[in-house]
Amino acid sequence: MRAETENLVDEIKQAISLLRRHFDWDQALKRLDYLNMRAEDGDLWNDPQEAQKLMRERQSLEDGIATVRQITQALTDNIELIELGEEEGDQSVVSEAEAAIRALRAEVQARQVETLLSGEADANDSYLEVHAGAGGTESQDWANMLLRMYTRWAERRGFKVEVLEVHDGEEAGIKSATVLIKGHNAYGWLKTESGVHRLVRISPYDSNARRHTSFASTWVYPVIDDTIQIDVSESDVRIDTYRASGAGGQHVNTTDSAVRITHIATGIVVACQAERSQHKNRAKAWEMLRSRLYEDELKKREAIANATEASKTDIGWGHQIRSYVLQPYQLVKDLRTGVESTSPSDVLDGKLDEFMEAALSQRIEGGAGQEIADID
Repeated sequence: MRAETENLVDEIKQAISLLRRHFDWDQALKRLDYLNMRAEDGDLWNDPQEAQKLMRERQSLEDGIATVRQITQALTDNIELIELGEEEGDQSVVSEAEAAIRALRAEVQARQVETLLSGEADANDSYLEVHAGAGGTESQDWANMLLRMYTRWAERRGFKVEVLEVHDGEEAGIKSATVLIKGHNAYGWLKTESGVHRLVRISPYDSNARRHTSFASTWVYPVIDDTIQIDVSESDVRIDTYRASGAGGQHVNTTDSAVRITHIATGIVVACQAERSQHKNRAKAWEMLRSRLYEDELKKREAIANATEASKTDIGWGHQIRSYVLQPYQLVKDLRTGVESTSPSDVLDGKLDEFMEAALSQRIEGGAGQEIADID
């Protein structure tokens, strides 16, 4: 076996060992056996909330254990193939197995990042807001590009995207939008994406073909389930109704079905116009508000727990996280981690995992990634 391949094998073995340690392997197997036994208990669903909690834990353990076993078996199989190919002098078999091992390293690296997603709400679905900055059509077009980028990223991961609210720009693009991204660990992956994004390009809206710099922001917060209690009363908010904008036919032009809720104490504003029914939009807006308040509390506790690192890790409105340059050269650079791509078209088409993985790793290493549990 070539030295390069031997190094890859050693690296993968070490990663497998770390994954097993993360799961506390023997205890994880025992816990899964217990959860499987509970799943067969007909009385389990007498308490639906507890049952759902146990089934989520069971699914997570099953996925994690299966992944470690699959990677371990694949590594063993390909090592044996290399040995067989070398014995028989069949270089094509050796090359194929070496390529499989290289691919396996990428997979195990991705799985290691998955282990970073252990925060209280990381496994949950996620809301994503996009807001255009100052600059009119330029920034509104950029906001629309960002919305498409995250939609494509979600689709690449097999997540579902539901548009909850969109405010179109006057000439092109959007002023703002809110989408719901549904999938396991959606919030965990997206949580480092809140911040300001900067675009530099030759403007398609400038007749003199001058270079423009545009800004837009993203805001990410988790969907909270029934096990997390966030109490908000009607007296704490202001509720406005208005006519929805965008596609939807005559209905959006004649009915005040869209709902906006403003939390007076914090100034947090959420809006929903996804449904024709004002009642349904109101219910969804309440869910969004509770999620925003929950995310706000997580951020506060995280900042207190990591005061010495706050200046390095705080990500929000007013904090530029990434720069996208289309002219005079091609470069996307994350200003927190230094990760770069010389193919902005790929990034804008949703190839974001490399940026997200680096930001997650940095956040965990800085001590700022573990959300505090037991929010009252």
